Amino acid sequence: MILKNRIEEREVHKKLVLKILMIVPVIFLIFAILQRDGEVVNGLTAILKSPTILVTDFMELGGLSSAFLNAAIMGLLNIFLLKKFDMRINGLLIAALMTVIGFSFFGKNLVNIIPLYFGGYLYAKNQGIHPRDVIAVIMFSTGLSPIISELMFAGIMSPNVSIIVGIMTGTLIGFVIAPLSAHMLKFHEGYNLYNIGFTAGIIGTVFTSIMRTLSKEIQPVSILYTSSDVNIKMLLALIFTIFIVIGFKINKNAFKDYKQLFNYNGRSVTDFTFLVGYGVTFVNMGVMGLLSVGLVSALNGIINGPVMAAIFTIVGFAAFGKHPKNSIPVMAGVLAGALLLGFDTSSTGIVISILFSTTIAPIAGTHGPVWGFVAGLLHLSLVTNIGVIHGGINLYNNGFSGGLVAGVLIPIIDAFKRGE
Repeated sequence: MILKNRIEEREVHKKLVLKILMIVPVIFLIFAILQRDGEVVNGLTAILKSPTILVTDFMELGGLSSAFLNAAIMGLLNIFLLKKFDMRINGLLIAALMTVIGFSFFGKNLVNIIPLYFGGYLYAKNQGIHPRDVIAVIMFSTGLSPIISELMFAGIMSPNVSIIVGIMTGTLIGFVIAPLSAHMLKFHEGYNLYNIGFTAGIIGTVFTSIMRTLSKEIQPVSILYTSSDVNIKMLLALIFTIFIVIGFKINKNAFKDYKQLFNYNGRSVTDFTFLVGYGVTFVNMGVMGLLSVGLVSALNGIINGPVMAAIFTIVGFAAFGKHPKNSIPVMAGVLAGALLLGFDTSSTGIVISILFSTTIAPIAGTHGPVWGFVAGLLHLSLVTNIGVIHGGINLYNNGFSGGLVAGVLIPIIDAFKRGE
């Protein structure tokens, strides 16, 4: 009877889910307009023409109005594609959409994602499949969008050649990302939710190595928004509260059923829209969003572009594997490690490391909070040092680190358990 009710719920609400998800870009669009920033055109131009490598915060580079406008445009474009392909919106697609929207404050824009999408389209045609079968992978592949922008706008080659090379490189990456990501999943056995982040790290490392061989060093960037804006926190709190209210409207027993979520370890594939329905899923998205904003506030962190990316990635994956029970132990491990090593826990680097570390939440969900805590400690060590390998080309730096943590730690855990 429970399964039947969930199927009926999905059928009733599947056409409404895209409209619900549109709340985010629409609110962002309204917020951008209310900023009344006369420099919005110049700001958006600066965003579109930036190399966008780590760390390029669009809230600082283009201003709040331009950054929120960019995120709104990116969100609406991807929602249009999902509607055009008549997709049933599952947990993975929600995760992909929210990740794209979040990183539209921090690396992604219309110019540097289109070649990747075109490459994905060509791959689908080559394989004789519908683009809907790879749309989630292609949306996630935009973690490598800085490669396109770097080639186009960093002055590596003459302008005309740069544009052509950037488009061709992005198209190639979009073409190969799907088969590569399927292969990389075997390495971490589904314990790293940001599988494309791990794949992107490998591709980014290869690309950066080639560039260095050609004596073309990728220059590091540090552009960060450092102003504290209570209006942004209020805006996020509003969005996540709306998600909780909508979840309750969809499922009157959503709060009662919420505890069922904790029975799932989160290991890929764990689609909450299928397992517990849209109602409980939206409640979890709202809860995880509020938890993330609360954590940033508790650490005296700034809500800037990278933090927006981290928060919305968590919210997206709250539909596909993450919940408080499997996420908090990992975050606690990163925070404890940062305190022990004397890091500034209010710094953006540490804040996003704590938030993004939930990519390995399935380790805590499967093997318990102690191993989750240990995974968090190991994640901190890797993520604070691994960026140099790919030169900031891979936006999903934590996904790359998470894949390595899971790939190394899971065999060790299994060995301990065999010895018990």
